[in-house]
Amino acid sequence: MLNIKKQITRLYVSSALWNLSLTGAWVAILAARGYSLLEIGFAETVFHITSLLFEIPSGILADLFGRKNMLIVSTVMKIIGNIIMITSCNLFMVCAALSFYAMSYNFSSGSGDALAYDSLKMVGKEAYYERYASNELIIHRFCGGVSTLCAGFALFIGHKAAYGADVLMCAVQIGTLLPLREVYAGDGNNVSEGSKANGKNIAGNLIGSIGKEFVKCFAESLSFIKKERKTMLLMLSNSLVGAVDILLLFFLQAKLPKAGVPDGALGFALFFMEMGGVLGARMILKCKKLRYKNVFAATALFVLLGVLLEHSGVYMVMMLGGFLAAFSDDALQVRTNTILQDMFPSKQRATLISIESFTFSMIMIVLSPLAGVVFSWW
Repeated sequence: MLNIKKQITRLYVSSALWNLSLTGAWVAILAARGYSLLEIGFAETVFHITSLLFEIPSGILADLFGRKNMLIVSTVMKIIGNIIMITSCNLFMVCAALSFYAMSYNFSSGSGDALAYDSLKMVGKEAYYERYASNELIIHRFCGGVSTLCAGFALFIGHKAAYGADVLMCAVQIGTLLPLREVYAGDGNNVSEGSKANGKNIAGNLIGSIGKEFVKCFAESLSFIKKERKTMLLMLSNSLVGAVDILLLFFLQAKLPKAGVPDGALGFALFFMEMGGVLGARMILKCKKLRYKNVFAATALFVLLGVLLEHSGVYMVMMLGGFLAAFSDDALQVRTNTILQDMFPSKQRATLISIESFTFSMIMIVLSPLAGVVFSWW
């Protein structure tokens, strides 16, 4: 019998460990190392190109070979990225490290949510998922905020020591992931545990079996999206708002010091902005009757307002802009995730979540270099 409390708690702890880092303000760290905003924008583009290439395959692999296994793979990828960043001495190596971070993100993005939803569905508690999604985003924002509080300390000890500490954190996370139980919950009472890629499926011609399952899973996911076109509209809406928020917060890391924020206070400024996401993720739970189109309109407006406030040049006002953007992003994210999870079939759940991340990466690939130019000029 699945102990749902332990299962969800382990996912929460894993998420916290994944987001806790001395290098949360990585843009500020790169800027302190002498990289320009244009170079950082280019590196961010490399991140999202890599994410674009691996996002959907990682989701399919999670559906085929287990969400827990892919969460572990994600952590290993992050360790490799940290090691490359420690030894980096040029933009090429920085981009290589960010590529591994992208793959780490890919292998975790759909796996955790899919495992959580199916675990809850297995015990008949899928209605709890909206609160889980809210808590997950709160953990993401809060731990990310705590990480940015370490910005000054990371700059003080240097990037090598900071990324070295992240390697140790990843090792602890793997220990947290190992006890997780693999769960698949289909329609109705069709539930099972363990990886779907059983011995029969991969016996004999291993590559052929994997290839067929890979193509089948992807085709079924595309068929679902074609049938349920609303899902793609939801994905695009959520990704657009999220992309603007993420880029704004990234470049505020480099622009706030220029606006007068002391190095020692930068972490507190970034933490304040991240807390906007915590508030947004919690507030949306109290607005269950608010229609999605109204939620989208309000959050899109607040994100754009955040961008305009960044232009003020007054760091307190700029911080308020970042706070509003984070608030809007996470509020919309919780509502969108809940609607999509209720629509997704279990067999393709991680794949479809990855397709959502794929749309986000496409938008980021376009916006990242443009944002580098705009925020450098503006």
